[in-house]
Amino acid sequence: MRPATPTPSLKGRGLGYVGAALLLTALCLLFAPAPASAAMEIKRVVSPGGIEAWLVEDHSMPLIAINLAFRGGSAADPADKGGLAELVSGLLDEGAGPYDSQAFQRKISDLSIDLRFDAGMDEFRGSMRTLTAHRDEAFDLLHLSLTQPHFDAEPVERVKGQIATIIAGDAEDPGEIAERTWWQTVFPDHGYGRDPMGSPESLARIDQADLKGFVAANFAKDRLLVGVVGDIAPGELGPLLDKTFAGLPAKGTAVPVPDAAMQGAGKTIVIEKPVPQSVILLGGPGVKRSDPDFYAASILVEVLGGGFGSRLTKQVREDRGLAYSIGASLATYDHAALLVAQTATKNERAKESIEVIRQAWGELGKNGPTQAELDDARDYILGSYALHFTNSLAIAGNLVSLQLDDLGIDYPQRRTELFQKVTLEDVKRVAKRLLDPAVLTWVVVGKPAGMSETP
Repeated sequence: MRPATPTPSLKGRGLGYVGAALLLTALCLLFAPAPASAAMEIKRVVSPGGIEAWLVEDHSMPLIAINLAFRGGSAADPADKGGLAELVSGLLDEGAGPYDSQAFQRKISDLSIDLRFDAGMDEFRGSMRTLTAHRDEAFDLLHLSLTQPHFDAEPVERVKGQIATIIAGDAEDPGEIAERTWWQTVFPDHGYGRDPMGSPESLARIDQADLKGFVAANFAKDRLLVGVVGDIAPGELGPLLDKTFAGLPAKGTAVPVPDAAMQGAGKTIVIEKPVPQSVILLGGPGVKRSDPDFYAASILVEVLGGGFGSRLTKQVREDRGLAYSIGASLATYDHAALLVAQTATKNERAKESIEVIRQAWGELGKNGPTQAELDDARDYILGSYALHFTNSLAIAGNLVSLQLDDLGIDYPQRRTELFQKVTLEDVKRVAKRLLDPAVLTWVVVGKPAGMSETP
């Protein structure tokens, strides 16, 4: 998405295919003082104990960043214990090994270590950044947080309370209401349809045994992916990988998540709320990251709703002044693929906005883009995303995203060619495949004039 357009709010992988696709240009921006330095080397490092990581060395600053992911996330939460993965992510740095919560927090603060965890729908992420001088201690703390978390009563109740506060705020936010309703409508019988934060009731059911069970089932070497960027050589990284991860179980035992079948095609849900604007969220089937049509679909969606030059922006904002902004994007998950869009407009113009969006969607689906639109969208995809990835933590995360999406360590070198191969005929064919307004599911939150829910 272009900076001028807000990305539709979606659950799931934070960087996802965008992060993976943009790794090469991100590396150039962060590390290259001149275009001649554009080709950065990603090294595959395998520890003596068999732990693999992808490494980009950079000795210009005494910093090391690591990102890790375990396959499996909140979509696998038990139906009656929603929020389990999210709760674990908030507690891993709240006491581990010989340190209680306060001592652990004091330790990472004193050493200026940035340690974080995040639960996505399909994977559980961790990241750490440290000064080279504190490298060994930092990796020790990461090891403890993954292998010996406490889940003591006080921090558990405190973090539950923090999540419950967020849930209460989301319950009054029109955008959050639209998102939650859309997911529940499209995936009513799947983990994707449940709020990853759970509910106050489901959080109350989660106890220490559940938290420790999540760690035991998910934090395993066969589910682990690692990316490292910074002031460390391969020979130094290998032993640290063993020190940090070798103690994990060889195999995880988490229950597999099935593929998700989308429901609610053609349905419009109106949720009345006394606000001056109606939030409109819509979506339908997209393409998975492994789909050969992914590159053509990416160009198509940039033409549809990628920024100020897109069809939706022109027809909704520029021609009619219906909304300040509108955006569309692909959202790829392990068990579903989506194409979504979102906007907000005055209540009295919500119905007109939907009609315009539906018409633009259908016209592009029927006729496809022009060659000029394709060229402009492709140039933007190839040339501008690096502005979003300008630090070592982000690049380490992108190294992991490359692995999550099974793109291969040489993908950054192949990426431009993959997009350049896309023809106008390819994009027109994919437009017919994806842009059928009849299959869209709509959620409108506000007081839209003249609108009612469709069955």
